[in-house]
Formats: sequence, structure tokens, C-alpha cells
Amino acid sequence: MQFSCLVQNIKEGNYCRLKFVLFYGVEMSIKRLEMKHLLKSISYFLFFFLFQIGASAMAQNFHLQKTGTWETKDFQFHNGQSLPSLKLSYTTLGDPKNEAVVILHGTAGSSAGMLNPAFGGQLFGAGQVLDAQKYYVIIPDALGAGKSTKPSDGLKAKFPEYNYDDMVKAQYLLIKEGLGIRHVRMVLGNSMGGMQTWLWGIHYPDFMDLLVPMAATPGEMSGRNWMMRRLIVDSIRNDPTWMDGNYTEQPKSALFATAFYATATNGGNMAIHRQAPTRAAADALLNQRLKGPLVGDANDLLYQWASSKDYNPAPHLSKIKARVWAINSADDERNPPELGIMEKALKQIPNASIFLIPASDQTSGHGTTGQAKWWQAELAKILETTAKR
Repeated sequence: MQFSCLVQNIKEGNYCRLKFVLFYGVEMSIKRLEMKHLLKSISYFLFFFLFQIGASAMAQNFHLQKTGTWETKDFQFHNGQSLPSLKLSYTTLGDPKNEAVVILHGTAGSSAGMLNPAFGGQLFGAGQVLDAQKYYVIIPDALGAGKSTKPSDGLKAKFPEYNYDDMVKAQYLLIKEGLGIRHVRMVLGNSMGGMQTWLWGIHYPDFMDLLVPMAATPGEMSGRNWMMRRLIVDSIRNDPTWMDGNYTEQPKSALFATAFYATATNGGNMAIHRQAPTRAAADALLNQRLKGPLVGDANDLLYQWASSKDYNPAPHLSKIKARVWAINSADDERNPPELGIMEKALKQIPNASIFLIPASDQTSGHGTTGQAKWWQAELAKILETTAKR
């Protein structure tokens, strides 16, 4: 946004919105500011403008950073459906001659979102644990997300009903056939990417040395996690303006359901209370989220959330050969540690352990693992002690 836009909007008595990218790769609006607070508005604008400049510079300055798109023909989905052409976009950092690591983003995210200061800024810089001068970092845009082939490209609700297995298959084809990589040092994913990391170890057990699934439980999609996801899917499908996917304007239910899900399953109890210690503050925070804007397309969001419905790696965990180092946070609303699912699962894998981040008013529930500061030092130790296979 240009500074002239801010001044013009305030002069006309309207509001002005600034956008920035959170650690999980989703854009969010800063609360609109009233005209009577002109000076305060300008100071906020300048702060976030400088923040964006700094974040952009950081994202663009990783060693040998490149973006690309690879196309595969006649892609077959798990349910027998197919596409004659599937395009997969990606970002790479570093020299392909170096050891490769794969980074997988979360639902509604993209490869670009993993380069933000809280995540990529803590990992890929000079001297950091995944220094792009030492590793070849591969960050795909998942099937159905980012700049990869997705429903909003034209097929809308006629797009094949893909699942996480299809997404992992597409990632594997991109890395092996598209980029020519035969073995990777590590696959690390967050949230949806974490669930896909479990599947990587099951489907391609010899392809990596280390699996780092974050904010992801290796059990059947169930409980509150699935019920909340289904609410997003059903709210979009039942919206009269969805029109079987052939809408001309984005259904408003998509924004409401997305905000509802994020509020219920992300942020951390203590951290949210710190941000909203009164009813007025809570209302202001919720109003901010409900005002949007909707990031992405409703059909894309519907497919992304629905794609998790048959996720269940539990019966196949014994197929994993790589070392597993799972990272979860104690206040993760979607993967509550008290359920005991993780402990039961890890017993089935010979070389597996978990790093549990303690809850505090500085953590953010399910979003905690998206902040690499909590675990990047421990990851360095794990990499040093993980044998190459």
C-alpha cells in the first residue's frame, strides 16, 4: 500500500487496511483506524511499512533463492480421477549439489509463507541451522494451494477430490522427477505439512534420513479437529451464494467459517487471554478477524480442508524407516497432548521421539511450531546426531 492511499482514505473519513503475512503464511488485516487518530495511524502505517520492507528483504535475500513451476502429465488421483496436466510450483534456496531438505507448508499456505521472519528468517540465513549456503532447501506449493494447480484455476467444484496422499505423491514427483533429487536429508512440515510428513515416511521410507512432523498427530482425523474442519466445508457448501462452486462473488460463509476455526483451534489459551483480557478487547479482536479480507478462494479452501478427511497414518507407522523427531506444543488445540495419541504412535517406530514446547502466554497454541525460535537450536542437535542412510 502506498502512503498516499492511507492519507486519502483518512481524508475521506474511510478506513485503511494494512496487510502482513503471519508465520503460517496467511494474510491478516491490521485493525482499521479512525480519522481522529491520524497521527497514530501514520505511526502505525510507518511501523508496518518498515516491517514489510524488512520482511520482504529477508525473504528475497536467501542464498540462490528461486521459484519455478513443473508440469506432470496424466496425474492419477487416489480415487481413480485424473488430470491431463498438473502444475506444481515451488521455491528453492541454495545449490542443488548440496544436501536437500524439504519444507512443507500448512493448510491455505504456500511456499512463500515459509520464508517469513518467524520461520524462514530463523532457519535459512547464514550460520543458521538450515543455512541455504549449506543445504538445498525445497519448498513446494502443495497441490491445490499457492501457484500449483487448484480448483480456482477453472474447474471449480469439478476439480478432482484430492487427499493428502495425492498431495504427497505430487510433492514426491516434483522433487524426484522435476528437480532430480534421489534422496533428502530431511522432510519437515508444519500443521498440514506435518501430517504430510508422516505420510512421506510411510509412502517413501527410503527417501529421507529424518522426518520432522510439527503440530501434527499421526492418528485418524477425528474429534474436534475434524468437526471444526467439516464446519468450514459444510458452511461453504450450504451457502446459497456458493451455487455449486459457480459463484461470481466469494461466499461470505468462507470468511466466517475460517475465522471461527482459527479462533477455536489456534492461538493458545494464555496468549489469547493476554491479547483479549476483557470482553471489549475480545470483541475488537473478533471484529478484526471477521472483517477479513478472505485470503484465497472459497472453492480452494473447501478442497484444502476436505482433503484431510481420510487422513490416518496410524495403521502404517511401522513402515517408517527414517528417524522421527516430532515437534508439538503443549497448548496445541488441534492436537492435545493429553489424548496420548502421539506416545502410542511413537512406540511403533524404532527411532522416534517428541519435543514438546511448554505452554505460556508467549506461545500461540497450534501456531507455536510456526515460530522456529522455539525449536531451531534443538533441530541443529538432531541433525548432527542423525545418521545418513
